[in-house]
Amino acid sequence: MTDRRRINGPSGGTSAPVYSKYLTKDASTQIERPMRSRAPNVLRKMFLKTGVTPSASGSAYLELEASKSTNTNTPGLASLSTSGLKLTCTVHGPRPLPKSAPFSPHIILSTHVKYAPFATRKRRGYLRDSSERDLGVHLETALRGVIIGDRWPKSGVEAIITILEGEEDQWWGDDRGRGQVTAGEWGMMSVLSGCITVASAAIADAGIDCVDVVSGGVAAVVRGQGKQSTALVLDPVPSEHQEILAAAIVAYLPARDEITDLWVKGDIGNQAVQSSSYEELADNAVQAALGSHRVLVAALKETADMKLGRS
Repeated sequence: MTDRRRINGPSGGTSAPVYSKYLTKDASTQIERPMRSRAPNVLRKMFLKTGVTPSASGSAYLELEASKSTNTNTPGLASLSTSGLKLTCTVHGPRPLPKSAPFSPHIILSTHVKYAPFATRKRRGYLRDSSERDLGVHLETALRGVIIGDRWPKSGVEAIITILEGEEDQWWGDDRGRGQVTAGEWGMMSVLSGCITVASAAIADAGIDCVDVVSGGVAAVVRGQGKQSTALVLDPVPSEHQEILAAAIVAYLPARDEITDLWVKGDIGNQAVQSSSYEELADNAVQAALGSHRVLVAALKETADMKLGRS
């Protein structure tokens, strides 16, 4: 089904052109892949703020720091920039269900995740695709075990997330055949982790009772400097690594020590990846979720102090 009410742009090929003068063989001006400057167990800087949409019951905005190229002489074009992560979430409800809906003894949760058309280098359509629906299903699973649904019978709540800037699945230079193309939708893992954290902040801002605030964390097994060596890193950025072998994302409740959602993707446990296991990968994802949880609690505490009029 196509949207006939809008004039949609082309599905691909909307990135700004890179002119030949920027593709010289001079090493000082050669565009290089951004390298990870953080330690393997260090997360990116995170900005989280609630109450950004006054018309909604609860809202939150999350932004992760974008990686930077190691070459300082790289021209500052928008097409050469590296991707970060910018999410906004609005929560509407709890509100009564329509009269035509069947009786429900608990609250009905619905989630909606959508990329903005300009969120990635490849332009997104106005209708949700399969990847966005998958993100919505995982987000609903992560939040369903958090909300105390028995307190709102015959009610519904809707969480809507708009991805303003999403993680790329690979470095943009690999599209031109300069590197090894290993795109496997790895950017979705970081996007889902951010969606869980920002949705938890928006639900708390809406005043909906929860057993705990849930936070998302992601860890990955990446290819090291040598072809046979691997490394396990927290909060991976696909554009910073030549190849990602496996990744795991968890939705974690620190106070209850529970996981409400787990998604593991990639090859692990075989001869190529012998240094890591599923348990180790999940444990490191939990550590990443704990780091996001600290930022989440600090943002909610700041919002509570502001509402109570504390200095």
